[in-house]
Amino acid sequence: MSFLFPSFLWGLLAVSVPIAIHIFNFRRTKRVYFTNVAFLKAVDTKTRSVRQIKHWLVLAARILAITCLALAFAQPFLPAENKLAVDRRGITSLYLDNSLSMESDLNNKRYLDIATTRLGDLLGIFKNATSLQLITNDFSAQEQGLYPAEKLRDRLTTINLSNTPRTLDQIYKRQENLIARHQSTGKNQYFWFSDFQKSTAGNLADLKIDSTNQLFLVPVQAEAERNVFVDSAWLNTPFIRELQNNILFVKVSNSGKQEAKNVVLKLTLDNTQASTASVNVPANGSATAKFNFNIKGKGYKKGQITFDDFPVTFDNDYYFVLNSSPLIRVLHIFGEKSDANYIQNVYDNDSLFSLQSFSAQNVDPGLIKGSDLVILESVTQLSGSLPQDLQDFVKKGGSLAVIPPGTPNGASYTQFLKGVGINGLTVSASSDPAPIELATPDRNNPFFSDVFEESVRQELNLNLPSAAPVWNWANAGQLLLSLRNGQTYLNQASSGMGKVYLFASSLNPKYGNMAQHAIFVPIMYKIAASSVRAQRTSYKFDENPINLTIENPGANPVYKLRRNKTELIPVQRITGNQLLLEIPEGDQLGEGLTAGYYELIRDNKTEQILALNHNNAESKLQYYSPDELRAAFSGQKNVQVFDRIDDDAFATAFEQQNMGTTLWKYFLYASLLFLLVEVALIRILK
Repeated sequence: MSFLFPSFLWGLLAVSVPIAIHIFNFRRTKRVYFTNVAFLKAVDTKTRSVRQIKHWLVLAARILAITCLALAFAQPFLPAENKLAVDRRGITSLYLDNSLSMESDLNNKRYLDIATTRLGDLLGIFKNATSLQLITNDFSAQEQGLYPAEKLRDRLTTINLSNTPRTLDQIYKRQENLIARHQSTGKNQYFWFSDFQKSTAGNLADLKIDSTNQLFLVPVQAEAERNVFVDSAWLNTPFIRELQNNILFVKVSNSGKQEAKNVVLKLTLDNTQASTASVNVPANGSATAKFNFNIKGKGYKKGQITFDDFPVTFDNDYYFVLNSSPLIRVLHIFGEKSDANYIQNVYDNDSLFSLQSFSAQNVDPGLIKGSDLVILESVTQLSGSLPQDLQDFVKKGGSLAVIPPGTPNGASYTQFLKGVGINGLTVSASSDPAPIELATPDRNNPFFSDVFEESVRQELNLNLPSAAPVWNWANAGQLLLSLRNGQTYLNQASSGMGKVYLFASSLNPKYGNMAQHAIFVPIMYKIAASSVRAQRTSYKFDENPINLTIENPGANPVYKLRRNKTELIPVQRITGNQLLLEIPEGDQLGEGLTAGYYELIRDNKTEQILALNHNNAESKLQYYSPDELRAAFSGQKNVQVFDRIDDDAFATAFEQQNMGTTLWKYFLYASLLFLLVEVALIRILK
């Protein structure tokens, strides 16, 4: 027999009280005088023997009552069958998984409800303990203290599903950190009530439990089932214009072992249904749905993909945002600024473009990162960090148009263009070049779509400009324009994720009349339109930080995120035109954020609209079985895995295996019994 609180055994010293009373009070006799001494002696002998027996019985009853009461407070128990059983003197930390996957059901009961019921049964075993802790995926402030069982039982009724998934490593570290704040006299024990979803559990092989503590894994008997969810959405072209046909592709995935047939998806734009599509999604595979739609008006359009998929419904909606006719950011870097301002005249006449012009000596690298198209015009020599900044810009998806000066520095440009995939640059030695007329462009090239009218398309001879090349290079990528002598005039090459447009001659009238010709404007428009980076239609909450391009941030701006009545100021950092936002998690807010649309606010003005969705890892409904969990923790003897918790016998089986048989109530009953015996002895044996 062992004791949960052995310090109460000091209460056994209280038995000295009835013994002292017996010695100093019960043995005192009272002398009575009678006339007949012989009769007195007979009566006295008989009364003394009866009274002596009564005194000893009362003393024994009092000693036993006090002894049993002291033992009851010490809470004796018989050791459990399991040698690594629960130490009742330590802290008990309980984790209840309330992630979105716990919305699934077993026998018409949610996993969360099953786990909550069994955890409540377990609290019944610990009903006299005061060092209990309950944590969830919320990581809220109220989880940091130690509470009695009844307080935790009340809290169970308020726990809802959380939008924040946690790995088991995060859970264990959270429990360790919270327990470290409190001192305990014995070993601590951890309980994990979870479905143990594979996609969010993390790497179990790296999870090492302190051997001085005990871990109990209590898995809900979850079964892998079919679940359809939207993985991603993207546009067929990066540039969306109003009143034109646009195409949206949606990738739909299925995490189950059965094919999902005829899944009907609905596309909604600004609360109006725009299109529908039907797909068959193979088991453990994916399919792509295609939506054709038109947009009326410019600006941000709130889009949503919805479908019906039961019984799992938390991922049946996918939010995204489309930016119709977005502003194209053009950065003009010049060496020798032309009096004619050809580049400015092209882009200043259309509200689709936002043009900024800077000298090559004064340009901010942050402006380069925040642009869609950078036009490098008439810069004789590239120096400083400008070449590396431009190369990084192109490799990360930007577009660069290089228009040479009349006398470029060959060595500088050779090294720079080599870094973006263009080799064999040779600078012309002629100081007085003769312009050559351009050859007829290939009208079937998609680059020239919508450049020529249909009537012009049928003409064999076009009035084309002339140009005198100041350099030539080895052909790379796609030829857009050439001279009649076969030499390349305009070339499009790919580098990393971006594009490079290389012109052969300067815009100075000395080197031809390209800048004065009518074809120059549509060519520059097409370069700019093709430079728009693919729109990010949506973001995920765990995608920290989120990188946004902003216009004219100014000095020390503060950006907020607003959804309905919820408003927050995330951690933010601005580099040039790039805004980096860190979306806070549930423990930082008191509650998690819900998926949907969020306005980016600055000075009470909406700058952008963002669509935020939860990580689709929760949608992959595959779980660790008890046998797989045992295999993962096979080398750790202080980890115990249960098989079933979906029946009422869980708490009883756990108590027998890990807590032994409690005896305190029997000693309490015995103490009350001996008190009744004492009362009976005093009243009956008078």
